This record gives sequence, structure tokens and C-alpha cells, in this order.
Amino acid sequence: MEAPTSAPTKVALLATTGLTVAAVVTFVARRGPGAVDAGFAAWFLCLFSGLFLLRVAGQVLVRTSRPAWLPSTEQWNLTPYRLLLPTQLLFIALMAWIDVDFARDSGFWVDARPAFGRAVLWFAYAYASVMAVRYVVRMSRQPDQRWFGGTIPIVFHWVLASFLFVLGSFHASH
Repeated sequence: MEAPTSAPTKVALLATTGLTVAAVVTFVARRGPGAVDAGFAAWFLCLFSGLFLLRVAGQVLVRTSRPAWLPSTEQWNLTPYRLLLPTQLLFIALMAWIDVDFARDSGFWVDARPAFGRAVLWFAYAYASVMAVRYVVRMSRQPDQRWFGGTIPIVFHWVLASFLFVLGSFHASH
């Protein structure tokens, strides 16, 4: 049986989920008709990159310092850490490249590719949906952990799906 999720972790998960949902709703409501502006999308992409960076930093903190206010490593991932961290660092580097291109409104990632955008959107929807199913399955199998136990990976997969949603929306709109 896993230890209960601490109050600071619950607050961080709720804040991350709330911020992610609010950002996606704001993006959809304010993007306007027609093509999505790269500068507008950049704000959202940077936000989601920053949230993911905080997740990776938190995970490193747990591995090095084991603070009581963060859950054990087992609640953070299913992949062995020696494989996970390099993969996450590659994702952060790729996200930073995308963020910089969007902020400059120039570069590889802002050259509009509508078919790519539609594929990324489809993947983002599927990815978020799979994580919703993962959450439901986890909560049904671990009723003692209901609401927060083991949800760090799920919440941050939703953050990544949101990043992909904005990226895909930009490309699909051109």
C-alpha cells in the first residue's frame, strides 16, 4: 500500500491541472477564426514546457533529496529512471526548440504544415483520452489512493497532450 499523497503534492497537482485546463480553454476561446498566430501559440507552448520542466525537476529532487512533501519515485513513473530521465531531457530540448521558433515566429517549427497539424491534433486527442482511461483504471484498482495517488504521470501526460494540441492547432489552421 502506497503512502497517502501529501497536501503540498495535492495542491501542486490541482494547480497544474487547473492551469492546464484554463490555458487550453483560453487558447480555444481566444485564438480567433483563421490561422493561429505563432506569437499567440508561443505563450501556451512555453507554459506547458515550463510545467513539464517543473515535473522533471521535482522528479530529480525526489531522487536526490527525498523531501517528505513529495511522493516516492514509484508514484512518478513506470519506466526505469535511467531511461526516463534522458528521454525527458530530449523532450525538454525539443520543446525548447519549438518554443523558441514560435516566440521568434521563424524557423522549422513555424513553417505551416496542415497535414502534420491534423496528425498531431489526432494524436493529442488520443493521448489525452488514453490518460483519462488510465486515471479511471488506476482509481478503480487503487480505491485507497482515490483522486491523487499515482496521478503525477497522468497529470503531466495531460500537460504534454496540451502542448501537442496547441502545436497541432497552429499547423492545422494554416
